[in-house]
Amino acid sequence: MQIDMHYYGTYAMARAAGITRKAAGIIATAAQFVDDNASKDSIEFRDGGRLDAEATAHHAANLKNIDLEDQRKIWVPFHFLPGNSGKTYTERLVCRKDSDIVRELVRYNLALADRPYALPLMGITAHIYADTFSHYGFSGISSRRNKIINDSFQFRSLDKKTEKYILEKAKKYKEDYPREGGWLDNVKSWFAEGLSGGLGHGAAMTFPDRPFLKWSFTYEDPKTSSGLRDNQATFLEGCEALYNLFRDFAQARPDCAEKEFVKFSDIDQQVADILSLQAPKEKRIQAWQSAAKNGKLFAAGSESIPGYNGDKWHNERENLTRKKDSHTVPGLAVYRFYQAASRSRTYILRVLLPSNGLVVS
Repeated sequence: MQIDMHYYGTYAMARAAGITRKAAGIIATAAQFVDDNASKDSIEFRDGGRLDAEATAHHAANLKNIDLEDQRKIWVPFHFLPGNSGKTYTERLVCRKDSDIVRELVRYNLALADRPYALPLMGITAHIYADTFSHYGFSGISSRRNKIINDSFQFRSLDKKTEKYILEKAKKYKEDYPREGGWLDNVKSWFAEGLSGGLGHGAAMTFPDRPFLKWSFTYEDPKTSSGLRDNQATFLEGCEALYNLFRDFAQARPDCAEKEFVKFSDIDQQVADILSLQAPKEKRIQAWQSAAKNGKLFAAGSESIPGYNGDKWHNERENLTRKKDSHTVPGLAVYRFYQAASRSRTYILRVLLPSNGLVVS
């Protein structure tokens, strides 16, 4: 998913579920920050303290130089949570929509609602959960299961202007990936040099992340089932899943919730209309903002969705280099995000996946 869903859609679902404006802002910022937080730098303080950044994203602008370790430490736990369905190891690593594993993660992270990093943790949880509704059918590792027959893409009910736009974006996206000839064959390539173009949904470019798209394709692997994908329908399912997550959080943390909320059934058609908009992400963002401003989403009626300000958290991290004392760091929003990211990553890789027979890292 892209920023229209990870920030604006997440904020909208949190507010609809009764989360306060302030709390919803932190949750939604954290959800989008997962995609923007690629720094792995360590910060040394003059009092002897040290902070290691918890990267949750890859350097999307330079995929040719991606660290293969990112597959295990970033792609798998934050963007392609394994669904654990199938017989072989690589098949079980494939992300599945609303899987039992992601629901187990949701339950675990909700149990941490009393922690000081609970709000960014809910944002990270929302990002991982939402991605299962767009990234399903692909895995966060270099695998032949991710490969697609290039000329098999077909679009349904797509206007010509939008089709031209997404194909141009797809062309640019492909230019950022290595040539197909350099693609590796399977998960064993983790230990080889180079980057596999069979990683994640790279072969499908940005098609899984566009909420309005109805499309089909064929995997290269004949054993992998292909078929029509209706992004609008699955994104709507994802919105309802996020809404339910935030209702549970509101009950666990009444200090972060208001008394009034709307039922998802009262706004599902409005959400579906937003998701159906065939437009670039800037206009899709405007659709979320307009619906909120027109009083169609929240119990409080008309209100604005504040713009995404991930730069504030980036600046907090950069400004840490000027601090003498490390004891001032824990109160910062970006540090709370790092705490939440570390807790979630450790639980997923060391507890959740191994308990389901998947040892990734």
